Amino acid sequence: MRIIPAIDIIDGKCVRLTKGDYSTQKTYNNNPVEVAKEFEAAGIKYLHVVDLDGAKSGHIVNHKVLKAITNETNLIIDFGGGVKTDTDLELAFNNGASQVTAGSIAVKSPAVVYQWIETYGADKIILGADCMNRKIAIQGWQDNTEIDVIDFITLYKSKGISTVICTDIAKDGMLLGAANELYTDILSTVKINLIASGGIATIDDVLQMQQLGCKGVIIGKAIYEGRITLKQLSELC
Repeated sequence: MRIIPAIDIIDGKCVRLTKGDYSTQKTYNNNPVEVAKEFEAAGIKYLHVVDLDGAKSGHIVNHKVLKAITNETNLIIDFGGGVKTDTDLELAFNNGASQVTAGSIAVKSPAVVYQWIETYGADKIILGADCMNRKIAIQGWQDNTEIDVIDFITLYKSKGISTVICTDIAKDGMLLGAANELYTDILSTVKINLIASGGIATIDDVLQMQQLGCKGVIIGKAIYEGRITLKQLSELC
């Protein structure tokens, strides 16, 4: 299972939100590159980077931060937030992203994402299936839809997607454990590489995601708040 720390970016800084609420922003480091280097020094190979400015504005904003991280580390980065057009996608790849997450665009313009899958390959495009009460949410989680999360994943699996990042928004940033029931239901319904995100609070939560059959787990606030240490993650890596 992949251990994937998260760096969320607003105004070029490493921040965390609670339940995707921008008013809850807490800044942990003014230099995301320093944070990424610490992860790499601990033996971590993967990194989840989210451009929160981009998610809110509808186009990539913090590509220079992405470039700086890829220039100064060898981390394998999946990038999301504001990827809405072919230009955004190319900007992410050109600035060092190994994979790009299609979230809101996968709801609003599915034909565009189908073309990306065909052009770049299923291993380069991750489906972002973030939900509230099992209904997909978009635009930096500011807008809710009536799309069932499992139906959404199943549709994209049929179009070639092999990897999904799923965040239960109600769990995100709460440090109360992950959406175990939701992930169990997804994995029992559709054969997909599932990356769990949101609610991870302890190293036991991480191990539980492995037991459920998740391909990876994204860890954010638990690291920054000292609930999970880099030494613990290093041992898992």
